[in-house]
Parts: sequence; structure tokens; C-alpha cells
Amino acid sequence: MSGVGIPSRRYAGPRWGTFAPKRRSLLVRGFAKGGLARSWDWLLILVASGLTGLGALLIWAATEPELRAAGEDPHTYLKKQILWGALGLILMFTVASIDYRKYRRWTPLIYAGALLLLLAVLSPAGQSVNGAKAWIALPGGFQIEPSEFAKLGLILSTAYMLTRRGTKQQQQMPEEKAGRPGMLDVFLAIVAAAPLIILVEREPALGVMFVLVVVLAVMILVSPIRLYWTGGLIVAAAALIYGVARSHLLKGYQLTRLTSFLHPNQDIAGTGYNALQAKIAVGSGGLHGVGLFHGTFTGGNFVPSVQTDFIFTVAGEELGFVGCAVIVALLGFVVFRAIRIAQRADDLFGMLVAAGIAVWFLFQTFVNVGMTIGITPITGLPLPFVSYGGSAIFADMIAIGLLQSVRRHRSLFG
Repeated sequence: MSGVGIPSRRYAGPRWGTFAPKRRSLLVRGFAKGGLARSWDWLLILVASGLTGLGALLIWAATEPELRAAGEDPHTYLKKQILWGALGLILMFTVASIDYRKYRRWTPLIYAGALLLLLAVLSPAGQSVNGAKAWIALPGGFQIEPSEFAKLGLILSTAYMLTRRGTKQQQQMPEEKAGRPGMLDVFLAIVAAAPLIILVEREPALGVMFVLVVVLAVMILVSPIRLYWTGGLIVAAAALIYGVARSHLLKGYQLTRLTSFLHPNQDIAGTGYNALQAKIAVGSGGLHGVGLFHGTFTGGNFVPSVQTDFIFTVAGEELGFVGCAVIVALLGFVVFRAIRIAQRADDLFGMLVAAGIAVWFLFQTFVNVGMTIGITPITGLPLPFVSYGGSAIFADMIAIGLLQSVRRHRSLFG
């Protein structure tokens, strides 16, 4: 038989046993050309992880002497910070693996979640620490600070409101660029941000409130609104600040904290004490520092809240100017990378999210470092990635995940 009419097939060999084709592992497929992990900014991930690890080391050095003297486990804060850092990395990779455009659809739910957490803080479920009712107690001795997640809720909601018009146009004309936000869009962005800002102020968490206000203002200014509207918004913001100052909405101790950095020596036993001790600690480190676990001021409990608000003083005293410069340079790299991702984003929503995160990290770093050297008021803001606290680490790592998501879409489809 000649086999006419029978289609010939090339023998592919057995597909079982020893000769079965080997499936590539998930890790290999992720780093293959076009793979998920191949499109991530691994240098940014490395820097964020390095800052978190360095922060854990500084926290350990700051808290170990006091815990050991009290007969407690000297590694308590270190263990917690390492745990939170690991969980933060998992959150970062999870957020980064999702297309950022899905977060736009989920923004109303994310915003509602942030709002509910802030409302829960002011309810009986909230817990007061150092005069601020800003935490919710969890089982196992853990706490959650909803104001940290309010930053993410504000960034996403502001980007959502400012891109309403552009999204509608893109649905009809995919090739067209996003439209300009109108005054209605700006108004809705401010209205959406107002409850978050007000609830944070009620805690009170004055530093976080400033972060929210600055991020909101800059996101509006960098959006493609018309130039004369920008000038009007600046005038309105100045009038609002003047009105708040004149109407005495801020409490007396809040105003004192904001102005004491100008003349710290006038009240050394009161509001000027923290600023003075922080400057002494930073200055005592010299060029290379006294060495880890050898800090007299930070290890001797002379600087308050040394593992959170004043963690930079530990770097100043124990690592010196060189260590401080390294930390500032690494944080500057994170901000630079966020700005670069914003510049290369595919759409206005991605650009605004990345820009909001860049402003968040830049402003918070400036205020935290500034208050330890006496150039900004003491507002209780942690140093991103470095200060002690699970909520802060989680929020910071989620922000890095959002940056990765915006960048990944550009890498795959740009």
C-alpha cells in the first residue's frame, strides 16, 4: 500500500518517562524574555530592600541597650521589623504583578477601605499612644496605623478623579491622548481627599496630614490643567492656610511644635528638648560615627522615639556623616526612580500615581531628616523604609509595588 490519502505525521518521540520534555520552573519563566519578573525594576527593589534592612539594623542598635537593661529580649524590635519587612516584600511583589489599570477600577473600594479604617480609629476600637488616637490594636500585641494607608487611598483617588475625562475619551478614541482635567475634576479630587485629611487631623496626626495636603496639591499641579487655573489654586491654597491659622483650628501644642524649631533654646525643657537632643546626637557622630551599639545619646534614651521618628539620629551618631549620606542618597534614588517611571508612564493615571508616590517619599524624607537637624518642625513623620513600624513598611512597599506595576506595563507594551 502506498498510503495515498493518509496524511503523514512527523514522529515526535515518546512524551513520557525519561524522554518527556522538561517544564521550565516558574522562576525561569518569570525571568525569560517577556516574563513578568524581567520587566521589574530590580535595582529599585534592591534599594528599597536595602533601606529596610539597614533600618532594622539601626532599630536594633537603638533599642537593644534599653531592652537588655530591662531584662527583656534585646531582639524584640529587630524580630518584628524583619517580619514586617518580609511581609512587606510579599505585598510589594503581589501588587507589582497586577496591571496598574486594574487598580483604577478598584480605586473606589480602596478609598472606602482607607476611609473605614480611619473611622475605626476614632471609634472605641482606636488606641491612643502619646496623646494621638491613631492605632487599632490587633491580636498578638500588634497594631495597625490606618493613616499610613490613607496616603495610598489619597494618591489613587486623586489620580482617579483627575483622569475621569481622559478615560472616557480613550474608550471612544483609543489612539488619542487623555484629555485635560477640568475644574470639576479638580474639585472632585479635593472633595474626595477632604475626608481623609480631616480624619487624620482629628487623630491628631499632624505630620501625615501635611503629607496628604502636599501630595494632593502637587498631583493637581503636575496634571495637565490649564496654567491660569494653577495660579488660582495656589492663591486659594494660600488663603486656606491663612484662614486655618487665623481661626485657631490647630491646637496650642500643635502650633508650638510647628514654631519651636525656630527658637529651640527658648524652651529646652519643653518643646525644644527633642530638637536639641537630636541635633546633639547627630553632631556627635562626626564623619564615620562611634560605631553600631555604641551610641551614648541614642542608646541612653536621651532622644525620644528614637526607633520611629528620630531613627536618623541613630545613623548620625553611630554611622556618622557617611552613613547619613548613604541613607539620603538611597532615598533620593527611590524618588528619582519614581519620577522616571512617572515620565515614562503610558497614561495620565499611571503618571499621577507615580508622581504622587515620588512626592510622598520626597516630602516625608525631607521633613524627617530636617527635624533631626533643626530645619523643619517636629511633626512625627517616620523615615520611609527605615523607621520602625509595620504599617509604614507595608504602605511603603505597596507604593513600590505600584511603581513596578506602572513600569511593567511600559516595559511590556511601550
